[in-house]
Amino acid sequence: MESLRIGIFSWESLYSVKVGGIAPHVSELSESIVKAGHEVHVFTRMGNRSSYDEINGVHYQRVGHDEFGRVTEQMEHMCNAMYDRFFAVEELFGKFDILHGHDWHPVRALNRLKMHNNRDYLLTYHSTEWGRNGNKHAGWPEAREISHWEWSGGYESKEIIVTSQHLKNEIQHIYQIPESKINIIPNGIFPNKIKRDINPQEVKATLGIDDGAHVVLFIGRMCHQKGVDMLVEAVPAVLSQHPDIHFVFIGEGEMRSHCQWLAHENGSAHACHFLGYAPSEVFLNWMNACDLVVVPSRNEPFGIVVLEAWDAEKPVIGTDAVQLINNFHDGILADQTPGSLAWCINYAFGDIAKTALMGITGRKRLMKNYTWKKIAKDTCKAYKKLL
Repeated sequence: MESLRIGIFSWESLYSVKVGGIAPHVSELSESIVKAGHEVHVFTRMGNRSSYDEINGVHYQRVGHDEFGRVTEQMEHMCNAMYDRFFAVEELFGKFDILHGHDWHPVRALNRLKMHNNRDYLLTYHSTEWGRNGNKHAGWPEAREISHWEWSGGYESKEIIVTSQHLKNEIQHIYQIPESKINIIPNGIFPNKIKRDINPQEVKATLGIDDGAHVVLFIGRMCHQKGVDMLVEAVPAVLSQHPDIHFVFIGEGEMRSHCQWLAHENGSAHACHFLGYAPSEVFLNWMNACDLVVVPSRNEPFGIVVLEAWDAEKPVIGTDAVQLINNFHDGILADQTPGSLAWCINYAFGDIAKTALMGITGRKRLMKNYTWKKIAKDTCKAYKKLL
């Protein structure tokens, strides 16, 4: 494929405003597309950075954004700024061959470019408002407006990328998007991004955990969608069989205080450590010091934490919402109940040496199917459909 000039539109990136999982996806995918021989410009919010940077070969075109009002109002202002910036960038660098939006936030800018300038675009869904709300429609006005933006992007885009079969089924069910325009391309990871040579004893000591004790790790938003409350409810049944296990929870969200209350109510507070938001170094230390990673989600569009765990050669337990796992091969699948999660954790620690081999198997699968080099190649194949 000849070299393309690609415009990526996203409300976040690693080098602007960083909010969640879209940020590493956008920046790391963009860097890998550049390595494949293309020119990439990321249109994103400015945050406290300058309006332009070239980082790892990627051009960051940052726009001012209003931080006041409802999030949809903020995104409307962002989209207007992106639309104006787009033409200024084209005057400097030349016409773009591909426009690629990420999630609902930049959809209004892309729709304006299509309507007024005849520019087709591709849209990646990372999740839906329906899924984020626990697999049901929310009744408040802003949620309905976000859902409309999502529908509009699905309707107006020429091609769509989703990260899993689960998310493909979800957007078809909610928004009746034709199968012919949907491409399934998973998330990716740079190998050895997570793996570290650390001393688990030193990491455990920071929380007063004995060296011989096992650690179960949860990392993610503390919200209904991620099912963290089910994991806390599962803890007593685990401790009844394995009293030396400790549970470390990394992440913030509206359910954190509720989960801390649950741990006190069910008598497991002594074994549950809620760290809140943790810097990268703390996250990496615990990912490498833990024995098991649990992903108890009620809805999981992909599950990037599974790849992160596999990169550190850690076994994973996930609910049936986490379609990435091959049961009893590279992880263990649970039903979406505390009892099932407890059974799986107890099973895993019944023979932890055997369970650990699942993490090694997962690492091999990662290297074959989920490197950013491969994901970038597959994404460029989807771009060809727009030309």
